[in-house]
Amino acid sequence: MVYLPPAFTEARPAVLIAHIEEHNFGLLISHGTEGLVANHIPFVAERDGERLHLLGHLARQNPQIEDLGRGGEVLTIFSGPHAYISPRWYDEGPAVPTWNYVDVHAYGPVRLVEDEDWLRRLLRRLSDQHEAGSPAPWRMQDLPETYLAGMVKGIIGLEIAVERLQGKYKLSQNRPAADRPRVIAALESSADAGAQAVARLMRDRELG
Repeated sequence: MVYLPPAFTEARPAVLIAHIEEHNFGLLISHGTEGLVANHIPFVAERDGERLHLLGHLARQNPQIEDLGRGGEVLTIFSGPHAYISPRWYDEGPAVPTWNYVDVHAYGPVRLVEDEDWLRRLLRRLSDQHEAGSPAPWRMQDLPETYLAGMVKGIIGLEIAVERLQGKYKLSQNRPAADRPRVIAALESSADAGAQAVARLMRDRELG
């Protein structure tokens, strides 16, 4: 379980799912015979009424496949932007440095999928999603069929039925209201893209 002070807790499903859709390269964590196992993989978030499913795939040779085949709960972490926060940006002290960040944790049972049609649909959805911004997107269906069939045979799909979502949005909510605009301004002046993304999240929440 993630440590969730009330000030940093985000529980709105729409916000958490939107975060997963934007930051869909998740860290899949399971418990195997040798201890904890983790792999970074892209996911598709699929809504089925009130239930959220996370769809992904691993290489068939990946040792985590054997652990996942035993069932049980897994944890997937979707990390968002993060940035260092200097006490220099506060109006008053004393204070210490900290870190602002956003993470969403998804928990639920996992099942493995070897159906070829299911895998092809997943792969096409993933590639279409990430090629969408290109003026000349790559298309999976343009691959030679024999090559594509061989690649599909090398993977196994997985589907997580999410039972719990936890969001931690640590964005200086515990600081006096006068400090937050100073933090936002400092982050906005940074050349770091992560710092600027944190500033946008903070500003949105200040305005909301």
